[in-house]
Order: sequence, then C-alpha cells, then structure tokens
Amino acid sequence: MADNYEFEEEEFNTQFNGGTLRRVLGLLRPHWKWVVGFLVTIAITAFLDSIFTLLSKRMVDQAIIPGDKAVLYQTVAIYAGLVLVQAGLVLGFIFMAGILGERVQYDLRKKLFNHLQELSFSYFGRTPVGWIMSRVTSDSERIAQLVTWGMLDVVWAVISVTTSMIFMLLINWKLALIVLTLIPILLVIAVWFKKRILVEYRNVRKLNSKLTGEYNQNITGVRVVKALGREQANLDDFSGLASDMYRASFRAAWLSALFLPAVQIISAVAVGSIAFYGGIQVEIGALTIGGIQAFISYVTFMMWPIQDLARVYADMQNAIASAERTFSLVDAKPDITDRSGAVDPGTIRGDIEFEHVNFWYEQGKPVLTDFSLKVKAGETIALVGPTGGGKSTIVNLVCRFYEPKEGAIRIGGRDYMDLTLHAIQSRIGVVLQTPHLFSGTIRENLRYGRLDATDQEIEEAAKLAGAHDFILTLDKGYDAEVGEGGNRLSVGQKQLISLARAVLARPEIFVMDEATSSVDTITEALIQRGMEQLMQGRTTFVIAHRLSTIKRADRILVIEKGGISEMGTHAELLRQRGHYYKLYTQQFRQERAAEYEGLFGELAVVTA
Repeated sequence: MADNYEFEEEEFNTQFNGGTLRRVLGLLRPHWKWVVGFLVTIAITAFLDSIFTLLSKRMVDQAIIPGDKAVLYQTVAIYAGLVLVQAGLVLGFIFMAGILGERVQYDLRKKLFNHLQELSFSYFGRTPVGWIMSRVTSDSERIAQLVTWGMLDVVWAVISVTTSMIFMLLINWKLALIVLTLIPILLVIAVWFKKRILVEYRNVRKLNSKLTGEYNQNITGVRVVKALGREQANLDDFSGLASDMYRASFRAAWLSALFLPAVQIISAVAVGSIAFYGGIQVEIGALTIGGIQAFISYVTFMMWPIQDLARVYADMQNAIASAERTFSLVDAKPDITDRSGAVDPGTIRGDIEFEHVNFWYEQGKPVLTDFSLKVKAGETIALVGPTGGGKSTIVNLVCRFYEPKEGAIRIGGRDYMDLTLHAIQSRIGVVLQTPHLFSGTIRENLRYGRLDATDQEIEEAAKLAGAHDFILTLDKGYDAEVGEGGNRLSVGQKQLISLARAVLARPEIFVMDEATSSVDTITEALIQRGMEQLMQGRTTFVIAHRLSTIKRADRILVIEKGGISEMGTHAELLRQRGHYYKLYTQQFRQERAAEYEGLFGELAVVTA
C-alpha cells in the first residue's frame, strides 16, 4: 500500500523525556563494567584539571615569589607526573568511549534488525523504507553518542564546575560567592540561546530535506522534465526553497555568533570582579597573588563546561527524539503472529479453501467481500481482472502476509492460523513482477532460499528455469556479481534467476505475480517453460497481465470488486463471451497489430 503521509526525517520533540532517557541508559546495562571504568576515568581526569590550577597557585605563592627553587622543582616534577597520568587517563576514556559507542550501536542495530524480521508484511506496506533506515543508521548512532560522548561531556562539566567551586571556596569563600552568583546567569543565557538556535536548525534540516527531495525528483525524472519543458518552473520552485533555507541558516548563524560574545562578556565580568575584589583582599592579606591567578583560572575553567552543557542539552534533545523514534520501531507489534499452540505439520500440501472471507486494508473500504473459493491440491489457478479488484490480496492472504478480517482460510481442512507462520511461508515460492536480487553473486542469490543447496542442485534449478544458458555467457558464470538490486542484469535475466531461486527452494505452493509482464516475448517463453516445470504437482496461483500465458491453467478466475465474476477454463470463458472474452480478444488484436506494424516496418526497410 502506498504511504499516505509525507515523511520528515528531522522532525523531533524539543521537550525533555525522562522515561526515554532512562531507557537509553538501560542500553548500557550489559556493559556496566566498561561504564564504571569510563566514568571513573573521566572523573579523575576532570579532577586533575583542578589540581593543576592548585599547583600553579603553589608555584606562584611558594616558589616564584619567594624564589624557592626546591619548591619550584618539586612542583614541576609533580605537575609533569600528573600530566603523564592524565594523558594515560585521556587515552583510556577515549578508548572506552569508542568501545562503548560501538557496542551500544551493535546491540541496538542487531535488536532492530531482528525485530524487523518479526514484523508483519503490513508494517512495511505503511512505513517508508527511508524512515526505517534512519532508525537503524543515523538515530542509533545519535543514541550511541548520547551515552558515550554526551555522558563524557556532562560528567566532565559537572565535576569541573564542582571541584572548581570547592577549591575557590577553600581559597577565599567571599570571592567564590561573587563568582557563584554569575553561574545561574550564564546558564540561563546559554539555554535561551541554544533553544532558539535549535529551533532554527530544525527549520534548516526540514528545508534541507525538501531540497534533497527536489534534487532527487529532478534527477530521476529528468526525461519528463525535459519532455514537458519544466526546467524554468522547477528552477523557480527550487529557488524559493533555497531562499527559505538561506534565511533560516542565516538566523541560526547569527544567534550562534551572538552566543560566544555573551559568554565572553559574563566571563569578563567575573574576571573583572575577581581582579577588583581580589586586589582589595591582597592588600589586606586575605588573598595571595597565586590565589587571584587560581581564581581567574578556575572561572575560565568553569565557563567553558557550562557553555558546553548548553550544547550537550541541545544535542540531548535531538538524541532523545532519535531514541523515541527508534523505540517506536522496537515497540512495534507484528499484526500477524503465531497462535498459542500453532504447529508445523511438516507439509502444507492439500486443498486450500477460502470460506466467506472479508478483508480490508482500511476500515470501510472492503477489498474482498464474502469471498469463497476451494482450490484442489496441485491445481493451477489464474487470477485476472482490473487493478484494485483484489487479485494480489488473494495471494497475500494465501501467503499469510495478511490474515482475513472475517471468515477463514483452510489448508488441508485445517484453519491455517493453527499453523505456524514458518510452516506456511517457508513452503511457498513467490516470483514477483519486479524481482529483487541481493548484492552478491548469482550463486549466492540462487542459494538464498535454501542455504544447504549444492552447486549441482543450483545448476539443475537454473536449467529448469531456463537461466543456465545466459548465466554461462557471463564472465564469471555463476560467480558473477549481480550489483545492487541486480542492476547489472536485465529485467528478464533477473526474473529467470528469481524463478530458479524459487525452483531451488522446492516450494509446495507457488505464486506468480505478473512475472512476465515486464519482459520481451523471447524471455517470456523461457519463463513460461520454467513455470511449467515448477508448477508440476504444486498448487499454483498465477496473477496474469498477458492472458496468453494462462491458457493452460486449470481454472481462470476473473476478480472484480472483491469477488469472482467469472470462473472456468480458457475455452469455457471464451465461450461465455463475458469479461474475460473481451479482455482476451482486445489483447489478441493489440498483439496482432504490433506484429503487423513490425512486419511492415521491416518490409519498408527492405524496399528502401
């Protein structure tokens, strides 16, 4: 089913969500030993930064001003030793952050991938592929960054500010209180700026998504653009979007530019206050020169972590929004699951019966209405009719990609909901109108549905499907790469490989969904021969666009408005002179007209 909404990749909630944050932190539970080591290492590293400032005070007050070289050498030696210790600690927490980030991403992506395998076919029908890919890639990466580098920034900032305040209070509590009054002001300004910058960058990302969409549509649809002369109109639309994005980017850049001077002004006020009041304290002997220098260092040391906390706050909102979207995928429940007590009987060979089945994708819009049909084991059923009549829905129900809303489907006399999903779907072979191949070799694609197949069995399946001969013409034969989605092969070649893959899987029920509608007549003949081999002894459903391919079907069903309007063999339906007769004769005339056109074209070339 087509999606009925526009996907906006960067849409997120700017409100803090504590429940989601706790769930994100829960991802660290399996790696708690690494987390403890990570946090301890960061804490010691941040604490050492404050110690360095204290050592600088000692050096000024007890070594440089008095001229005591022994204290100077001792202080320098301690300083150098602590620098080496801190360097080792920095190396340690960076290494642990990298390990933690990769492990959290791996765990989350594995969980998402496994969960996607469990979701029902309907989920992928209503959810854009881009949305799913963003959850698995960019959003999982943001979550990993939040629990590693985000945690690092927060812990570092909190310890730096805390230790700086403690040491300032120890040096001179009155001067420390002056500095302390400036911190809330800085926090308020930082959060105010970051919130507004976040809003502007959100607008930038939304507009960037629209620009990317315009690029994509114009590049992929360049033939239509040229044919309809849409270049100038498209340029005008694009210019409008680009202008909107420029204005939003300008506002974000302007706010970002104002933020740094605001922080610097407050820092300057703090330093000026220390210099003024500290000078008075020095005169009365309540503070040393080294103490003033330490205060200034501690203030500078505090300002940047506080500013960084504002940045982390903004990043956290983005990461929390990513987590909400990711957990919405994790929490998605499959529409179709195994019933309690469902079994795998080892085979699904037997009659298939639709018993008063009603089905709809959207409430109030029925697709099948009181649909009943009995298919004998080994019978070939062809489904024809107008688009939207319910043909694909019938085979989707047989494959149990969907389940009846009302009524029942029985296989071998048993309600197929009493069977496991694996029991049904592992024994059905499906060949679609647009075949999908996976990146890799032809051999790997053929073996995809049956991993234990031998090379000999692979070649036999390819011969039955009519694919063997063209495979041998390729440079590496069965080991030739097919490219992403099979883009190195023609549609017909991909269809033959898809058919051979179905042959190799040895299905008990076979479904062909307009498998020959996109290929030429020569390839169609090859596919038809392969189909006949595969259909022998198997219950088969064929959705056909070219009616010439279903003449040998045991029964042909004309599906209209969610029901069967005509049913019979090819000959019987022609004698009825109903809807099928009209479809067949119309197609027959069109095919003959095309043949005559080609023939007269060749004669014209010869006579010329």
